[in-house]
Amino acid sequence: MSRLLYVQASPLQSASTSTGVAHAFLQAYGAAHADDQIDIIDLWDIDLPPFDAEMIAAKFAVLRAQDATPAQQARWASAVALARRFNAADKYLFSVPMWNFGIPYRLKHFIDVVTLPGENWAWSRDIGYTPLLRGKKAALIYSSAGAYPLGPQPDEADFQKPYLRRWLRFIGIEEIGEINVAPTLTTPEHLAGVRASARRDAEVLAEAF
Repeated sequence: MSRLLYVQASPLQSASTSTGVAHAFLQAYGAAHADDQIDIIDLWDIDLPPFDAEMIAAKFAVLRAQDATPAQQARWASAVALARRFNAADKYLFSVPMWNFGIPYRLKHFIDVVTLPGENWAWSRDIGYTPLLRGKKAALIYSSAGAYPLGPQPDEADFQKPYLRRWLRFIGIEEIGEINVAPTLTTPEHLAGVRASARRDAEVLAEAF
């Protein structure tokens, strides 16, 4: 039995193009992997601890074995708890709309909270950075108003896909499946076709995931 974690980055719920395709993925996945567990994090309905000056001070106090105060220990523990919920998954599904050529700020906030030394990456003087989540895989469902294609050479204005790929590789997730729902700024007829094609792709990916 595996555990799939779905991270929903759009606040638009059923009106979201990326979320709609993700739901098609989840339905197909549930049918094909009935024994697996599915955990869902709606980034707009979860309390993300602020990664502010107090959190950074708590991080250094705890990790450098300084005299961390009870408040600092509690603050750092809140980040570690969310990171461990993330790390516990075997597979990941992300639905990510493009905002201003990049990703929604709540997703960036989530990434900053869960990407922690000693939890999903490590560093040493001899080796440098070491990813700790090897052997896992992710499915990424992108949407964008413009037609920013998939491929190893992204459009120079696309900071959505390259960022997520690089982050996942940093923590050790190399096996990545991608679905692009774009362009969404088009005629209703064309958009309906784009969505239908993406849903079919999502169902195929989910069955083999």
